[in-house]
Amino acid sequence: MIFIAQTREGKEISYIDRKRYLWLLSVLNPSVPGLSALLIVFTQNVWFALLPIITYYVVFPILDIFVGEDPNNPPEEVVEQMAEDNYYRLLLFLSVPIFYFSFFATIYGAATQDMPLWASMALVFGAGTASGSGLTVAHELGHKQNIYDQWGGKIMSALTGYGHFNIEHNRGHHMHVATPEDAASARMGESIYAFVSREIPAVLRRGWALEAVRLERKGLPFFHWRNDILQGYAITILIAAALIAVCGLVALPFILFHHIVGWYQLSQANYIEHYGLKRARKENGKYEPCQPKHSWNTNHIVSNLALFHLQRHSDHHTNPIRPYQSLRNFDDIPHLPSGYPGCFALAAIPPLWRKVMDPKIHSWAGGDVTLTNVVPRLEERYREKFQRWSEDA
Repeated sequence: MIFIAQTREGKEISYIDRKRYLWLLSVLNPSVPGLSALLIVFTQNVWFALLPIITYYVVFPILDIFVGEDPNNPPEEVVEQMAEDNYYRLLLFLSVPIFYFSFFATIYGAATQDMPLWASMALVFGAGTASGSGLTVAHELGHKQNIYDQWGGKIMSALTGYGHFNIEHNRGHHMHVATPEDAASARMGESIYAFVSREIPAVLRRGWALEAVRLERKGLPFFHWRNDILQGYAITILIAAALIAVCGLVALPFILFHHIVGWYQLSQANYIEHYGLKRARKENGKYEPCQPKHSWNTNHIVSNLALFHLQRHSDHHTNPIRPYQSLRNFDDIPHLPSGYPGCFALAAIPPLWRKVMDPKIHSWAGGDVTLTNVVPRLEERYREKFQRWSEDA
């Protein structure tokens, strides 16, 4: 499809989105665990349980390396047309049943098939990884204002029992991003494991608190049917009940494990998206507005096509309602060394992650550790390290 618009000078420009149909990878990406479960059911070969893990943590990072990056942006003049093209919105909704298919298929396979425990756990781990990335869809739809998108986001966050996600993300994370006060912004020197133990309970509390304030303003109690968080939790419980009715109580631990992996998957994304970056305080004590430089960005083609452009995170935080298909790259922003799958693997080894990322933060902050979001007890250690790096440079 060709988008045609005019510049301010009256010159006609045309733009072809060459990734238009490649976005179908984002729709098909979550089908891998479900297809693996079906292969196990029909072939009885339990090694297919490893297929999702290999796909997400080996194949995608390798493809990112060899396929490379795409730094190109659509012309600003056609962005409004692209936003109004319902094809891109349809893809988000088409992905929802595929996420649920993989969840149902893997839980059914793990709970009913005669396979070793490692295979069952690997299969469900792969599904949790896919479902955690499904919060990307919840994230995209949750930023929209119409009721259909809002409910689509709610149904997607319910897949992993994360019904508080859109509330906390929109009204909490976006307000406090890249500040020490934001539990979903990782601090320099903080491992992924320390971050997860701090972030998950903190965002849960903040989501509940924000929804309580919203309901109170409407004169409603917290435990009310109009509570958005409780609506999401109700969907989660109904889904679990249906699976237990079909597969038996043996499905329950697999469901819980799936949800835990999904939560961890989201935390991994939060961890790498703002690691060590901090917005400056103004003289009045308030933080400067969020800018593209306050989020880590990556233009790796394959993983971006698999995640609805989530990795162009800098533009998203600067313009939250800009649709995924038109998110922009900027030249003067911090860039990750790989797409998200590769960075997740890197973050799993904290010393290696710090070796790669801390020098990038040193460069971003101009060698001034006070400009970074650092673990408070490690600030002096990083001050000495930054000084040494600056002298070496």
